[in-house]
Amino acid sequence: MNSSPLLPAEEALAKVVSGASTLPSEHVQLNEAAGRVLASDVKALRTQPPFDVSAMDGYAARASDLASNKPLKIVGESAAGHPLKRELEAGETARIFTGAVVPKGADVVVEQESAKRESDHVTLPATDRGKNIRAAGVDFREGDLILKKGERLTARGVGLAAAMDHATLECAKRPRVAIIATGDELVPPGTPGPPERIVASNIYSVSALCEKEGAVVVDARVLKDKLELISEVISGAKESADVIITLGGASVGDHDLIRPALDKVGAVIDFHKIALRPGKPTLSGGIGKARVLGLPGNPVSTYVCAVIFLIPLLRKLQGHNEPIPQPQPAVLGVDLWANDHRADFIRATSAWDHQGRRVVTPFLKKSQDSSFTAMLAKADCLLVRLANAPAAKMGDLVQVIPLD
Repeated sequence: MNSSPLLPAEEALAKVVSGASTLPSEHVQLNEAAGRVLASDVKALRTQPPFDVSAMDGYAARASDLASNKPLKIVGESAAGHPLKRELEAGETARIFTGAVVPKGADVVVEQESAKRESDHVTLPATDRGKNIRAAGVDFREGDLILKKGERLTARGVGLAAAMDHATLECAKRPRVAIIATGDELVPPGTPGPPERIVASNIYSVSALCEKEGAVVVDARVLKDKLELISEVISGAKESADVIITLGGASVGDHDLIRPALDKVGAVIDFHKIALRPGKPTLSGGIGKARVLGLPGNPVSTYVCAVIFLIPLLRKLQGHNEPIPQPQPAVLGVDLWANDHRADFIRATSAWDHQGRRVVTPFLKKSQDSSFTAMLAKADCLLVRLANAPAAKMGDLVQVIPLD
């Protein structure tokens, strides 16, 4: 009896993303906003700079006074936070410092290195109007829309929001994630025991990826292969998590209990098994309000499938304006083998050549085993190969997904 055809990887990804809805928003203090996704547009609450300010230390003056090369009388100074209280008149100048308000009447700042001062007078060279002055609003103006809904806030974005005078920002809530690894053979790192024990590494890499994508891991545990136990933990996780990630046990063997456990607690399965290498046993579905993503147990399969499916899911839940990372163009640095009926995400390294092109070099075919964690750690990208892609030659255009 023929088995049903495997779901294409791109269709599986579409199901994962379409099954998720953006989480509610909350107001976040600015010092906690880095990495969060904006839930609304952010407009400037002030003009920056609010006045004409000096770009350097020197003397503020009228450009029309400088052509005669006559000494100007120094009538005061303007420092940041301490502006000159009067307007400059003809024949006058004021000492000024970087960031200080340019006095009324002045339209040029001459750097101090060009000045010749004698007592309370100074001679300044002729200079064009506006030189060394940052005009009011040259950075942004009150009401300008600068940060947009769906953007993930970088450190630069947080600094910009502060300059725009925002103390809090409306952001999507961080997805709460529960991670469940299963397997009688799994032990935590550092656990003594027989050589056949398997260190549970996936839970750490997936947790780190979740945190990097703005999620918060509310639970992460390793369970023995007991159906009742796995079902109980999954059922409890649906009350506290927006996403339940299972690691391992997703195939159809006697010890693969994730699908039976999900069926037992009434989960709805959108798909199970896809045309993907590595990651054929991947499943996706939902239970209650929580999304479920079942990843294979081999470390490379786990991580690659997390990049392909988990990152878009977490981004969609946060309202990210580009939930699916877009592949980047590259050229092959070596010849590449033909692909079969499954899409393949090949571990590779890349470098930029003198023409500004990303040149990608995949690891050898024998090094693409889904358990080779050292090779995964060395990779900086995944080379995307579509199903049934023919052999490719060095120099051919391909697509890659950067890993960092």
